[in-house]
Amino acid sequence: MMEILNMRAYAKINLGLEVIGRRDDGFHELVAVLQTVSLYDEIAVAPGPALTLRCDRKGMSGERNLVWRAADLLQKESGTEQGAVIDLMKTIPIAAGLGGGSSDAAAALRSLNDLWALELSTTRLAELASQLGSDVPFFLRGGTALATGRGELLESLPTPEGQWLVLVSPDIRLPGKTPALYGRLGPDDFTDGSETAKLADALRGGGVLPEECMANAFERVADDAFPGLDRHRNAMLEAGAERVHLSGSGPSLFALVRSKSAGDALRLRLGGLGYHGVVVQTVTAEE
Repeated sequence: MMEILNMRAYAKINLGLEVIGRRDDGFHELVAVLQTVSLYDEIAVAPGPALTLRCDRKGMSGERNLVWRAADLLQKESGTEQGAVIDLMKTIPIAAGLGGGSSDAAAALRSLNDLWALELSTTRLAELASQLGSDVPFFLRGGTALATGRGELLESLPTPEGQWLVLVSPDIRLPGKTPALYGRLGPDDFTDGSETAKLADALRGGGVLPEECMANAFERVADDAFPGLDRHRNAMLEAGAERVHLSGSGPSLFALVRSKSAGDALRLRLGGLGYHGVVVQTVTAEE
C-alpha cells in the first residue's frame, strides 16, 4: 500500500508586531508575538518518481508556489533522489496576513523529511526554512513565539489556551503587499518593542491577554493601503467586537472573544451585516 502522510498547516495571527527600524541589509528589525490558530490548510505527501504539486486552488500548482520551493530545496540540500506527489488543500485566505504560504512550506518540509526518512534535525530544517521566508521557521513548531530579528529568531512562549477569536479576511488584493506596506511606514511608525515585550511578559506569567499591549505597526497605514478595510473594521465593532486588531501586514482582522458561543454570536451578527467571519481558537505547539 502506498504510504501517504497528511499534515495540517495552521494559520497564524500576530498578537503584537512592532517594527524597530530598517536594517543595513534592507530588511526591517521587528519584535512580534506569533500565534497559530485553528484555521488550516492540509498537505498530503506520497512517494512519486519526481516532484509533483497539485492544489485545489487554480493557478497554485506551479514552481513559484512556496510548497514546491520547499520540496525542491529539501531534495537538493539532502541529496535525495526520491520524489513525491504533494497535494495541497487550501482553506487559509491567500496574502491575507495569516501566513498561509509560509505554513504550507513548513508543513512540506516536515512531512517530506518524514516521507523520505531523511531524519534532519529541527535545527537543520529551521535553517532551510529561513531560506524560504522570515515566517517559515516559526511554523515548524507553531504555538506561540516571540519573534525578533527579521522574524526568524524565535523564543517559545506559553500559549493562551482556549482563547477564542473571530477572524475576518477581506478579499482586498494588493500586489507586492508586504514590501508595499513596509514602504508606507515612516519614522513615527517605528517603536522600541516595549509594548510587545509587555505582551510576552504577560504570556509568560499566564495571565489574560492585555489587549492594550497588542500593537501593530501597520495599523496606521493599512486603511489607506487596503481600500474598504475600514468598513470591515467598523462592521466588526458594530457587530459587538470590543477591539479589532490587524494581523500581520493585513488585510485580515481579528477580535478576541470570551467563548466559542460569544464568537458564534459575533459571527452571526457580522453575517447579518453582510460580512463573513470565522470562529477559531489558539493552537498550541503540540497540536
